[in-house]
Amino acid sequence: MRLSRVLRTSAVVAVAGLTLAACGGGGESGSKNLVARAKEDKKITIGIKFDQPGLGLQTQAGKPEGFDVDVAKYIAKELGVEESGITWKEAQSAERENLIEKGDVDFIVATYSITDKRKEKVAFAGPYFVAGQGLLVRADNTDITGNTALNGKKLCSVKGSTPAQKIKDEYSKDAQLQEYGKYSDCITALENGSIDAVTTDDVILAGFAAKSPGKFKLVGEPFSKENYGVGLKKDDAESRTAIANAITKMQQDGSWKKSLEANVGPSGYKIPEPSPVTEK
Repeated sequence: MRLSRVLRTSAVVAVAGLTLAACGGGGESGSKNLVARAKEDKKITIGIKFDQPGLGLQTQAGKPEGFDVDVAKYIAKELGVEESGITWKEAQSAERENLIEKGDVDFIVATYSITDKRKEKVAFAGPYFVAGQGLLVRADNTDITGNTALNGKKLCSVKGSTPAQKIKDEYSKDAQLQEYGKYSDCITALENGSIDAVTTDDVILAGFAAKSPGKFKLVGEPFSKENYGVGLKKDDAESRTAIANAITKMQQDGSWKKSLEANVGPSGYKIPEPSPVTEK
């Protein structure tokens, strides 16, 4: 009788232990920071854009490519994870902070501008690239020449991003803002005439223009400074420093420039000098 009670008690403890392990999403490994998990598991989940030619694009074969993808792979390798250990996850602009906070991704490299508001929820390492805000219009358009010529025009950007509101606040207060889920949706609307212009970072727009020769053109001069950072969990200081060190190494060994020349250079976009990594 006594032995039977002991066995029943042991069974209850075993079931409870299994339940806790399941809720912990990986047990002890799940409680470690990114650097420790990457070193131990040799696996990592990275958020990128799937619809930005030259930066983060998922091809029809399902293969990710672009400058952001190269940056992500370089960081992963510095953390001890080979490309075969990477799981790629789409990170749309409006979902990025949520993906990081929920732990759905380990970090995000997705034309992710470092802002004080976003730093309330996530941490950034970088910048790994500095872009400027630009405008894309149809190639036959002649009346939109820059950011002050958008009053009464339909201007598209993506949900969760900041550039369209900046134009309305600072340059063309009567611009009609249109928000879509993806940049590729804005480009489709621009091509069919539903909107008049698309605004976001110039390097992103250059990628779309290069993909469809003769259909679109960039107008005006860049009118902002967008510092692209690698987003990760807010309280993971060790991993932020490790990622920052990887970015600096990529800039110094020539891999950074080589990737930009291969992915963005064919559009005619002038490759800038790398900026110092200040978020580390």
